[in-house]
Amino acid sequence: MAAPWEDVLRDEPAIQEAASMAVDAALLEGVLMRTEGEPNASDVVNYAPFTLLPSAVPSALFEQAYAVQQDFNLLVDAISQNKEFLERTLASTIKVDDFTARLFRIHVQVLEEGLAQSVFLGINRSDYMFDCGVDGTPALKQIEINTIAASFGGLTSRTAAVHGQVLKVLGKSKEASRLLPNNPSIGLALGIAKAWELYGSQSAVVMFLVEEVQRNIFDQRCVENELWNRNIRVIRKRFRDVFEKGSLDDAKRLYMDGQEVAVVYYREGYVPTNYDQQNWEARLLLERSRAVKCPDIATQLAGTKKVQQELSRPGTLERLLPGRAEAVARIRATFAGLYSLDMGEEGDKIAATAIADPDRFVLKPQREGGGNNLYGEELRQVLEKIRDSPERTSYILMDKIKPQPAMNYLLRAHSPLQVSECISELGIFGVYVRQGKEMVMNKAAGHLLRTKAIEHADGGVAAGVAVLDTPYLV
Repeated sequence: MAAPWEDVLRDEPAIQEAASMAVDAALLEGVLMRTEGEPNASDVVNYAPFTLLPSAVPSALFEQAYAVQQDFNLLVDAISQNKEFLERTLASTIKVDDFTARLFRIHVQVLEEGLAQSVFLGINRSDYMFDCGVDGTPALKQIEINTIAASFGGLTSRTAAVHGQVLKVLGKSKEASRLLPNNPSIGLALGIAKAWELYGSQSAVVMFLVEEVQRNIFDQRCVENELWNRNIRVIRKRFRDVFEKGSLDDAKRLYMDGQEVAVVYYREGYVPTNYDQQNWEARLLLERSRAVKCPDIATQLAGTKKVQQELSRPGTLERLLPGRAEAVARIRATFAGLYSLDMGEEGDKIAATAIADPDRFVLKPQREGGGNNLYGEELRQVLEKIRDSPERTSYILMDKIKPQPAMNYLLRAHSPLQVSECISELGIFGVYVRQGKEMVMNKAAGHLLRTKAIEHADGGVAAGVAVLDTPYLV
């Protein structure tokens, strides 16, 4: 899967010049993050890390990933509406994983009270790697689907222009012209705008629910600006603001500082450290409201690893998507091997297999945000410790995907310029809007390519491991 710049990689003076120009181009295009030292201040910023050169991606697999995204949107939405499926699938997990259990309790409470929300907005990102099988033919295999706070739709909208410039500087204008335009932030904003419109109040606002530490603010601002361009007001609030100033009226309309909120777009709330008791109470208030939550709590639960593992069982997809045999086939073609660690003979057997051959597998907890998965020796040690305990049911096992590495330069502020052996992960953004039972929007909204050096097993851009990239289709 070689890209046509093997010659360039050996030309050190040309690489040095291109890298220097690339950093300026990234700053010029707005591929920006706040610094670790001043994570909440925009008066000192730097470029977000990115690859010097675009990475080769097989065009057939790229097209396959786009073609299946609407199917995944339908699947996530179907799971979110299926209380019995979520209850059955998460039964073992919520006994041992307090975070998933608390989310699930809110889900049940809201259903018992009766859903006030009638418009549903999903913004997800399905992530894949290119697995090189025994015969070396790459295949598209899903890593996970992110149903909450799927990030980098903004910054990746600006990365292709930087890579185009780099290729031109390196004398590859023809190749530069082949880079695909890509603007997920427009697609994400279209979904939010549609949900806002269907909510039905011109004066209501969209609320971005944001973290206390906001290094990745420019990524969010890309989406936010698209909404302002449509004359939709946006406010940015944290959980603690909701706890202190949020309220519901008799019709369960949500108000913040006296302003009615039509859509709550979560860029926070996906890991246990996002919550203390006040934040849990704020989350419950939001979920009980009429406002369109992106995601609502059922959709967040649909993105758990345990659900992902359950979907790989024979017959599950058919039950969730009845009468959609082609969609089921497209989805199933992307699955890697996924295994349950539930208590019982099946779980005992797979735990023993993984302990005996840990390099075959990845051990995944029910967490979003990167940097949580376990590999190799660490996987073996953890599994040996919990093999006879119900705690093991808070994890799933997945076959380790083995992509073909390629050489590239990873540009990071204050880091030396050196060539690395790298692997890439392709994400496709999906957006859907449902009103009652009617699906009013369902689309793929753009892509994100992230690349990391092979010595880093796990972690994304926000976790400081992967960097932004652009696909070069081969």
